[in-house]
Amino acid sequence: MKKNYLKTFLLVLGVVGISAGSSYLTQRFLSKQNNSTTSTATVPSNAVSYAKFASLPVGANETDFTVAAELSVNAVVHVKTTYEARQQAYPTDIFDFFFGRPQYQQREMPKQQGFGSGVILTEDGYIVTNNHVIDNSDEIEVVLNDKRTFKAQLIGTDPSTDIALLKIDAQGLPTIRLGNSDDLKVGEWVLAVGNPFNLTSTVTAGIVSAKARNINILSNEMKIESFIQTDAAVNPGNSGGALVNTRGELVGINTAIASQTGSYAGYSFAVPTSIVSKVVEDLKQYGVVQRAVLGVQISDISDEWAKEKGLKTLDGAYVHKVMDMSSAALAGIKEGDVIVAVNDVAVKSVSELQEQIGRYRPGDKVSVKIIRNNDYKTLTIELKNQQGTTDVVKNTSSIEVLGATFNTVDEKTARKLGISHGLQVKSVSKGKMQEAGVRNDFIILKVNNQIIRSEEDLRDVFKNASQGGNHEKVLFIAGAYPNGKVAYYAINLNE
Repeated sequence: MKKNYLKTFLLVLGVVGISAGSSYLTQRFLSKQNNSTTSTATVPSNAVSYAKFASLPVGANETDFTVAAELSVNAVVHVKTTYEARQQAYPTDIFDFFFGRPQYQQREMPKQQGFGSGVILTEDGYIVTNNHVIDNSDEIEVVLNDKRTFKAQLIGTDPSTDIALLKIDAQGLPTIRLGNSDDLKVGEWVLAVGNPFNLTSTVTAGIVSAKARNINILSNEMKIESFIQTDAAVNPGNSGGALVNTRGELVGINTAIASQTGSYAGYSFAVPTSIVSKVVEDLKQYGVVQRAVLGVQISDISDEWAKEKGLKTLDGAYVHKVMDMSSAALAGIKEGDVIVAVNDVAVKSVSELQEQIGRYRPGDKVSVKIIRNNDYKTLTIELKNQQGTTDVVKNTSSIEVLGATFNTVDEKTARKLGISHGLQVKSVSKGKMQEAGVRNDFIILKVNNQIIRSEEDLRDVFKNASQGGNHEKVLFIAGAYPNGKVAYYAINLNE
């Protein structure tokens, strides 16, 4: 009966974001649970008995969390966001859309508020939180444990790990010392500190239930999921709060829960500091994460797959495909290899491999141990970014990320097309416009329904979209080429 109950529980287990910072996200996650079923199970009376008693020295089974709570509670803040929900109908007459008076209506929805948590990392006001806490927000407010309130600046976000970095104008703030999540052991006590249900300065305790857990909650193509799983009670509003060890050191950022209802149901998940520290450092220095990639398609190894391929191990990441000219290809990794270690750190799963590679930047060299034909080999790999280079990736909040130069439209072209405004693309190099398919001489007429007359207009729309004014962080570009061909492009600023 117990096995049946466990099986049923696993079938209905859903993972949802725990932040109340975005009602949109909460509804999206909860909607996935609508088709879930529940069941009950009874336990025979003879299946329960008293556990046998073991004598221990006085104090040996006592755990005091007061020191850890005192060291962390003042450095955990309340993050409040304000955003607008917009609904918009687009015009059906393309000619009017480009050259006339577009017939569309936009209905402004009432402003909405969201709540989450954050952790003060430095005395001068750098605060880490979850990306989904501040995503979509137009304004971000931080309330300290002493009730002081500050407007927060968004330094950068990383949807791949669900981490964001904020900055407030303050000095001498209380901080949490950064701990090493690698040292955490399953069964070790931890505390979750945050603001569940808008209740400030709340501390709960639990143990580390598992490490390197992949729960498939992130949708980003480059996602890194290697969560610390705990049974510390975590609820909506805890997102972005601290997971600390009994020494009061930060070991994770609380991010998600396993639940059918959106409230705590037994398990919670935190991004480990091994990932957080690197992401925060990159966001502070570059405004965007410098992410290294191997350039392989990988999967965990099942018992069936091991038997089919004649593998003698179930640990590691199986390589299904190696991308041409990728870091892995140039280093000699081949299809069918099993990656089992990075810089002498064993990796038993895809999530552990992603976590290890996620600690490095493009240009770094790492030692990778593989199994090929059941023999061990060690290769040295120079990591590259997603663009296949070791160059520093530019901040996506800068218009330079588009990779284009611009000119005003000349009078002859304007008369030919019958337009009175527009910004012409002079040249396209490596960047988001080139990736979207924009070619030289394309004339931008509108971006996100805003008329574009100059490069300054484009910069304003870009800034609004990249900082959250456009909730989807996408540039919808409409325009035409000099030959009169109409074209549309969509550029995702999250990627």
